[in-house]
Amino acid sequence: MKVTAFNGSPRKSGNTSLLIGHVFSALEKEGIETELVQVGGEKLHGCIACYQCFSRLDKRCAVKDDIANDCIEKMIESDGIIIGSPTYFASLTPETKALIDRSGMVSRANGDMLRRKAGAAVVAARRGGAINVFDSINHFFTIGQMIIPGSNYWNVGLGRNIGDVNQDEEGVQTMKVLGENMAWLLKRIAG
Repeated sequence: MKVTAFNGSPRKSGNTSLLIGHVFSALEKEGIETELVQVGGEKLHGCIACYQCFSRLDKRCAVKDDIANDCIEKMIESDGIIIGSPTYFASLTPETKALIDRSGMVSRANGDMLRRKAGAAVVAARRGGAINVFDSINHFFTIGQMIIPGSNYWNVGLGRNIGDVNQDEEGVQTMKVLGENMAWLLKRIAG
């Protein structure tokens, strides 16, 4: 089994990545393979609403000049998907939103091809606005018929400077529990 996380932060080793790392530690303890894909700061633009994915039905976006199709392929190959984003003005990063829109449209065009995969949001915030980001990512999972594992709190870690989230004991614990619950869910889905 494999979980792929998409880091929507332009800081490759920033707080979002650190939080994902805590989830990965719990998953790896349960024998789940993990992979981190950097999305933030990479070339990835929004959906252009060409609807070619609905006529082509090839599980790919017609726009091929960025990383979207590589990300979609990794989602298809994975049993679980984590989408992580920092909180920018109480919202997602542009790259995270573009990933959701592009992969979501391709999934819907191809019979909700991500359905019944496990999906979890991971959010870093300085102080506030994180619940909007958490909700936005979860909207992607629910409309795609994915299954969302819970944790002992919302999947949010607080910190301003790189590394500060590691001092958020409740946030770190939330990520560890998320990883444990995601591993449990993946094993149940696999039957």
